[in-house]
Amino acid sequence: MLNKKPELFVISAPSGAGKSTLIRELLTEHENFDLSISATTRPPRAGEVNGVHYHFISDDIFSNLIEENEFVEYAQVHHHRYGTLKSHIKNKFEEGKNVILDIDVQGFCQIQQSGIANTSIFILPPSFSELSERLNRRKSDSKSAIEKRLQNAKKEVAHYEKYDFVIINDDINNALIALKDIFFSKSSNVDKDLIQKILKDMLY
Repeated sequence: MLNKKPELFVISAPSGAGKSTLIRELLTEHENFDLSISATTRPPRAGEVNGVHYHFISDDIFSNLIEENEFVEYAQVHHHRYGTLKSHIKNKFEEGKNVILDIDVQGFCQIQQSGIANTSIFILPPSFSELSERLNRRKSDSKSAIEKRLQNAKKEVAHYEKYDFVIINDDINNALIALKDIFFSKSSNVDKDLIQKILKDMLY
Protein backbone atom coordinates (compact mmCIF):
# COMPACT_ATOMS: atom_id res chain seq x y z
CA MET A 1 0.00 0.00 0.00
CA LEU A 2 1.02 3.57 -0.61
CA ASN A 3 1.72 5.82 2.35
CA LYS A 4 -1.20 8.04 3.33
CA LYS A 5 0.88 11.06 2.43
CA PRO A 6 0.56 11.73 -1.31
CA GLU A 7 3.66 11.31 -3.44
CA LEU A 8 5.16 12.65 -6.64
CA PHE A 9 6.08 10.11 -9.31
CA VAL A 10 8.20 11.18 -12.28
CA ILE A 11 8.13 9.09 -15.45
CA SER A 12 10.38 9.61 -18.48
CA ALA A 13 10.91 7.59 -21.65
CA PRO A 14 11.93 7.96 -25.29
CA SER A 15 9.06 8.68 -27.67
CA GLY A 16 7.55 5.34 -28.65
CA ALA A 17 8.51 3.47 -25.47
CA GLY A 18 4.86 3.27 -24.37
CA LYS A 19 4.91 5.72 -21.46
CA SER A 20 1.55 7.35 -22.21
CA THR A 21 -0.21 4.00 -22.58
CA LEU A 22 1.13 2.75 -19.25
CA ILE A 23 0.12 5.94 -17.45
CA ARG A 24 -3.34 5.88 -19.00
CA GLU A 25 -3.89 2.26 -17.91
CA LEU A 26 -2.78 3.02 -14.36
CA LEU A 27 -5.05 6.07 -14.09
CA THR A 28 -8.00 4.01 -15.33
CA GLU A 29 -7.51 1.50 -12.51
CA HIS A 30 -6.58 3.80 -9.62
CA GLU A 31 -8.52 6.92 -8.67
CA ASN A 32 -5.97 8.17 -6.14
CA PHE A 33 -3.54 9.09 -8.93
CA ASP A 34 -3.65 12.13 -11.20
CA LEU A 35 -1.54 13.11 -14.18
CA SER A 36 -0.03 16.55 -13.69
CA ILE A 37 -1.32 19.30 -15.99
CA SER A 38 1.33 21.60 -17.43
CA ALA A 39 1.14 25.36 -17.86
CA THR A 40 1.89 26.55 -21.38
CA THR A 41 2.17 29.75 -23.37
CA ARG A 42 0.87 28.20 -26.59
CA PRO A 43 -2.74 28.94 -27.57
CA PRO A 44 -5.39 26.26 -27.04
CA ARG A 45 -6.11 23.92 -29.92
CA ALA A 46 -9.65 23.00 -30.97
CA GLY A 47 -11.35 21.07 -28.18
CA GLU A 48 -8.73 21.82 -25.52
CA VAL A 49 -10.05 23.09 -22.19
CA ASN A 50 -8.13 25.34 -19.80
CA GLY A 51 -7.37 23.49 -16.58
CA VAL A 52 -8.11 20.11 -18.15
CA HIS A 53 -5.58 19.71 -20.94
CA TYR A 54 -3.24 22.57 -19.96
CA HIS A 55 -3.15 25.71 -17.88
CA PHE A 56 -3.04 28.27 -20.70
CA ILE A 57 -1.24 31.46 -19.65
CA SER A 58 0.41 34.43 -21.34
CA ASP A 59 4.13 34.68 -21.97
CA ASP A 60 4.38 37.58 -19.50
CA ILE A 61 2.68 35.59 -16.74
CA PHE A 62 4.95 32.63 -17.46
CA SER A 63 8.01 34.87 -17.12
CA ASN A 64 6.71 36.29 -13.84
CA LEU A 65 6.14 32.78 -12.49
CA ILE A 66 9.73 31.86 -13.35
CA GLU A 67 11.00 34.90 -11.47
CA GLU A 68 8.84 33.97 -8.48
CA ASN A 69 10.23 30.39 -8.54
CA GLU A 70 6.75 28.93 -9.01
CA PHE A 71 7.74 26.11 -11.37
CA VAL A 72 8.96 22.65 -10.48
CA GLU A 73 10.42 22.49 -13.98
CA TYR A 74 9.97 24.29 -17.30
CA ALA A 75 11.29 24.25 -20.85
CA GLN A 76 10.88 25.85 -24.26
CA VAL A 77 9.48 23.58 -26.99
CA HIS A 78 8.82 24.75 -30.54
CA HIS A 79 8.60 28.48 -29.73
CA HIS A 80 6.34 27.98 -26.71
CA ARG A 81 7.08 27.35 -23.05
CA TYR A 82 5.79 24.54 -20.87
CA GLY A 83 6.16 24.03 -17.13
CA THR A 84 4.86 22.27 -14.03
CA LEU A 85 3.49 24.61 -11.40
CA LYS A 86 4.30 23.94 -7.75
CA SER A 87 0.79 25.14 -6.88
CA HIS A 88 -0.78 22.48 -9.12
CA ILE A 89 1.08 19.67 -7.37
CA LYS A 90 0.31 21.17 -3.95
CA ASN A 91 -3.41 21.35 -4.76
CA LYS A 92 -3.46 17.72 -5.86
CA PHE A 93 -1.64 16.66 -2.70
CA GLU A 94 -4.23 18.53 -0.62
CA GLU A 95 -6.93 16.52 -2.45
CA GLY A 96 -5.13 13.35 -1.37
CA LYS A 97 -3.97 12.56 -4.89
CA ASN A 98 -0.63 11.06 -5.85
CA VAL A 99 0.74 13.01 -8.80
CA ILE A 100 2.32 11.49 -11.91
CA LEU A 101 4.62 13.82 -13.79
CA ASP A 102 5.15 12.84 -17.44
CA ILE A 103 8.29 14.77 -18.44
CA ASP A 104 11.50 14.45 -20.42
CA VAL A 105 15.00 14.02 -19.06
CA GLN A 106 15.66 17.76 -19.10
CA GLY A 107 12.67 18.41 -16.84
CA PHE A 108 13.60 15.56 -14.54
CA CYS A 109 17.12 16.96 -14.08
CA GLN A 110 15.58 20.27 -12.98
CA ILE A 111 13.45 18.46 -10.42
CA GLN A 112 16.47 16.62 -9.07
CA GLN A 113 18.40 19.88 -8.74
CA SER A 114 15.48 21.46 -6.86
CA GLY A 115 15.55 18.73 -4.22
CA ILE A 116 11.81 18.06 -4.47
CA ALA A 117 11.01 14.57 -3.15
CA ASN A 118 9.96 12.15 -5.88
CA THR A 119 10.12 8.57 -7.09
CA SER A 120 11.51 8.47 -10.62
CA ILE A 121 11.02 5.83 -13.31
CA PHE A 122 12.61 5.48 -16.72
CA ILE A 123 10.90 3.30 -19.33
CA LEU A 124 13.05 1.50 -21.88
CA PRO A 125 11.90 -0.07 -25.15
CA PRO A 126 13.04 -3.69 -25.67
CA SER A 127 15.37 -2.69 -28.51
CA PHE A 128 16.27 0.11 -30.89
CA SER A 129 14.65 -1.72 -33.81
CA GLU A 130 11.40 -2.21 -31.88
CA LEU A 131 11.34 1.48 -30.98
CA SER A 132 11.78 2.36 -34.65
CA GLU A 133 8.97 -0.02 -35.64
CA ARG A 134 6.61 1.47 -33.05
CA LEU A 135 7.25 5.00 -34.28
CA ASN A 136 6.73 3.94 -37.89
CA ARG A 137 3.48 2.09 -37.03
CA ARG A 138 2.02 5.30 -35.69
CA LYS A 139 2.07 6.79 -39.20
CA SER A 140 1.86 10.23 -37.61
CA ASP A 141 5.39 11.51 -38.34
CA SER A 142 7.52 12.04 -41.41
CA LYS A 143 10.65 9.93 -41.92
CA SER A 144 12.82 12.88 -40.88
CA ALA A 145 10.74 13.43 -37.73
CA ILE A 146 11.04 9.74 -36.81
CA GLU A 147 14.78 9.85 -37.34
CA LYS A 148 15.00 12.87 -35.04
CA ARG A 149 12.97 11.04 -32.37
CA LEU A 150 15.30 8.05 -32.62
CA GLN A 151 18.37 10.23 -32.23
CA ASN A 152 16.78 11.96 -29.24
CA ALA A 153 16.04 8.52 -27.78
CA LYS A 154 19.75 7.71 -27.75
CA LYS A 155 20.46 10.91 -25.80
CA GLU A 156 17.65 10.29 -23.31
CA VAL A 157 18.52 6.65 -22.66
CA ALA A 158 22.05 7.69 -21.70
CA HIS A 159 20.57 9.29 -18.54
CA TYR A 160 18.71 6.21 -17.29
CA GLU A 161 20.98 5.74 -14.25
CA LYS A 162 19.75 9.02 -12.76
CA TYR A 163 16.34 7.42 -12.16
CA ASP A 164 15.32 5.34 -9.14
CA PHE A 165 13.78 2.56 -11.23
CA VAL A 166 13.85 1.23 -14.79
CA ILE A 167 11.05 -0.64 -16.57
CA ILE A 168 11.49 -2.53 -19.84
CA ASN A 169 8.30 -2.24 -21.89
CA ASP A 170 8.52 -5.39 -24.00
CA ASP A 171 4.97 -6.37 -23.06
CA ILE A 172 2.38 -3.82 -21.93
CA ASN A 173 0.82 -6.11 -19.29
CA ASN A 174 4.15 -7.04 -17.73
CA ALA A 175 5.29 -3.42 -17.82
CA LEU A 176 2.08 -2.31 -16.09
CA ILE A 177 2.62 -4.89 -13.34
CA ALA A 178 6.19 -3.62 -12.91
CA LEU A 179 4.92 -0.03 -12.72
CA LYS A 180 2.39 -0.94 -10.03
CA ASP A 181 5.08 -2.74 -8.02
CA ILE A 182 7.10 0.47 -7.98
CA PHE A 183 4.13 2.71 -7.17
CA PHE A 184 2.71 0.54 -4.40
CA SER A 185 5.70 -1.17 -2.84
CA LYS A 186 8.80 0.60 -4.21
CA SER A 187 10.10 -2.72 -5.50
CA SER A 188 11.46 -3.83 -8.86
CA ASN A 189 12.61 -7.15 -10.30
CA VAL A 190 14.02 -5.79 -13.54
CA ASP A 191 16.66 -7.92 -15.29
CA LYS A 192 19.86 -5.87 -15.03
CA ASP A 193 21.62 -7.96 -17.66
CA LEU A 194 18.76 -7.28 -20.07
CA ILE A 195 19.02 -3.56 -19.32
CA GLN A 196 22.70 -3.62 -20.27
CA LYS A 197 21.89 -5.52 -23.46
CA ILE A 198 19.28 -2.94 -24.43
CA LEU A 199 21.61 -0.06 -23.62
CA LYS A 200 24.33 -1.57 -25.77
CA ASP A 201 21.83 -1.89 -28.60
CA MET A 202 20.49 1.66 -28.11
CA LEU A 203 23.74 3.53 -27.59
CA TYR A 204 26.34 1.83 -29.75
